[in-house]
Amino acid sequence: MRVRRTLVAGARGLGLAAVSLAGSALLFSLTLVSLALLLLGVGWLTTPLVVQWTRRFADQRRVWAQDWAGIRVPSGYRPPPARQPGLPGVVQRCQHVLSDPTTWRELLWLPVDMTAGFFTALLPALLIAFGVEGFVAPAVLWNGVRPDGFTYGFLSASDATQVALMPVLGAAALAVALFSPKLPALHFRLAAVFLTPPKAELAARVERLTETRHDAVDASAAELRRIERDLHDGAQARLVAMGMDLGTIEALIERDPAQAKELVARARTSSAQALTELRDLVRGIHPPVLAERGLDDAVRALALRMPLPVEVTGRLPGRLEAPVESAAYFSVSELLTNTAKHADAERAWVDLEYADGRLRVSVGDDGRGGVVLPPEGGAGGAGGPGRTAMELPAQGGTHSGLRGLERRLGTFDGILAVSSPAGGPTLVTLEIPCALCSPKTSSS
Repeated sequence: MRVRRTLVAGARGLGLAAVSLAGSALLFSLTLVSLALLLLGVGWLTTPLVVQWTRRFADQRRVWAQDWAGIRVPSGYRPPPARQPGLPGVVQRCQHVLSDPTTWRELLWLPVDMTAGFFTALLPALLIAFGVEGFVAPAVLWNGVRPDGFTYGFLSASDATQVALMPVLGAAALAVALFSPKLPALHFRLAAVFLTPPKAELAARVERLTETRHDAVDASAAELRRIERDLHDGAQARLVAMGMDLGTIEALIERDPAQAKELVARARTSSAQALTELRDLVRGIHPPVLAERGLDDAVRALALRMPLPVEVTGRLPGRLEAPVESAAYFSVSELLTNTAKHADAERAWVDLEYADGRLRVSVGDDGRGGVVLPPEGGAGGAGGPGRTAMELPAQGGTHSGLRGLERRLGTFDGILAVSSPAGGPTLVTLEIPCALCSPKTSSS
């Protein structure tokens, strides 16, 4: 078992060394060239792309560190900020990646990875090869083959005593490879030194997660109060009235059949209305089509109920976690509802996409635009549960409801970006990191 584990570590080390040398050297060179091209303007286009490649390269190393050595290396990437009016999107993306400390940590890690990282990855395989050579070399030398100047470590082939000691040195090298469980993890520990964010950044991350957890708890409590209020004021009141009508019918059915018949009709109407209100309430909690068919079909069903034409494009490759599907669905519902009410739009569109472990939903319209995401803590605050996603005044302006939507997405570590120049069009993009629970299956 120990021998097998050592051989696997050596094979992985060979592949990892090749990846470290070639990948890090290429990305480091591309990053330096791209940064130099910032002065010519081309770098504003290439730098975000090269940084994205570097992040994927570093993230794959984080995955291997966790899977192969049990070492967790957090990323600490800053989420993209909301779209700022007046600045091109490519400039904002470039500014964001260059202002992220993780970008510079990874840039510093690349030359270390292609030098020290290359050696530490190769070390288990080198020790195995060196140990095997310690047994092979004496056999070759004792058969009369005497290469000029051959040495094995610090042992010379010209001395018979030193030749006899070569297997001892080889056995020592194999023992180090076999009985040093931390040796394969040395490469990943070196990477963790450069890729792990400082404690201050991790503390800020924890604080952000604490805030979003409080938002989630507050939203859940408000949702429970809304359900209780709707049941009390709606279906419960109708069911109570229907029960009173049935009691009256029981008393009148023999004495005044005509009036009893009228009360039966009224009770039937009340039961139908109570059933409709219960269905609406259930749909507001978790629509049946969302539970049965998934997010993309639920959004298409939602689009059909909108008072303006809504085009839905894109297909998801599978089902997402239920909380993520619910958050994305109600976010789209709020955005479309407020577009229909306030944006003076003739049409709207929704695009669904899942790539690189992130759900991306874009909701746009051809309305008057002018939507601005307010600063955190500004008027209106976070909007709070039950608020609409956009509360549009007559001529656009700052919309605190969007901040509430952003904070609710933050529960899932999601982000929100708004592009809405005066005169339109408006495009709101939601991104939520998530994993697929199951692949899409065709329904009969």
